Amino acid sequence: MTACKGPGYPLASFENWYRTPLGKAVAAQEAACLEALLLDTFGYYLVQVGVGSCFREVLAATRIRHRVLLPCRAPAGPHGLQVVGNPAALPLAADSIDAALLTHTLDFVSDPRLVLREVERVLIPEGRVIILGFNALSSWGLLRLLYRYRRRVPWCGHFLTPYRVEDWLSLLGFDIEVRKQIMFRPPIHGALSPRLAVLDTLGRALWPALGGVYVIKAVKRVSTLTPLRPSWSARRALLPAGAIEPSARNTM
Repeated sequence: MTACKGPGYPLASFENWYRTPLGKAVAAQEAACLEALLLDTFGYYLVQVGVGSCFREVLAATRIRHRVLLPCRAPAGPHGLQVVGNPAALPLAADSIDAALLTHTLDFVSDPRLVLREVERVLIPEGRVIILGFNALSSWGLLRLLYRYRRRVPWCGHFLTPYRVEDWLSLLGFDIEVRKQIMFRPPIHGALSPRLAVLDTLGRALWPALGGVYVIKAVKRVSTLTPLRPSWSARRALLPAGAIEPSARNTM
């Protein structure tokens, strides 16, 4: 297990957890789900807030022109176009991005609602947000209750319920388009055996609300007399204060 410590705690530590056997199993199911959800998502900018360099190939296959990673700290080495910043105070202009991806970001920030308000601010009308999070109502949530796990990633996270996240999104004017749950195997190494893959199949059929990870896709609605459509010919700059926009050669 990975300890919750270091710069950007604990989001920075979660990136290391994705490299563990259990983390790789979660990332594989999340990547497959994201690939399906992004098929009908398009535009100029997609911003991934938090962590998850393991999804680079999935995002590169989307029809969105620019993919920007916004981590909590700058990693060493080249990792494509990045804007380092605080998820609760995004360094992006209002109404400037077409899609936002929160990869367990709400699990590890001090105020998840503030992050969602920032996402609503920077999304264009009809922009999409996709959220990955650990489900409190699952075997993963039960293991988190054990004291000896609470100082380690990912068990030190909030572990929200998808219903609470949907309520917050609704208050911000979002409509929920998709809610799915994945990873029905318990968070133990023995459950990663291919022989137990049937647990995921049974879980989706028999107890679909108890998956270890929830995935929510929502669209930002704006109440107006005339429907708003993004202007493809005159888009707002991605970064405030007149910063230079990224070029297509710097995409992930």
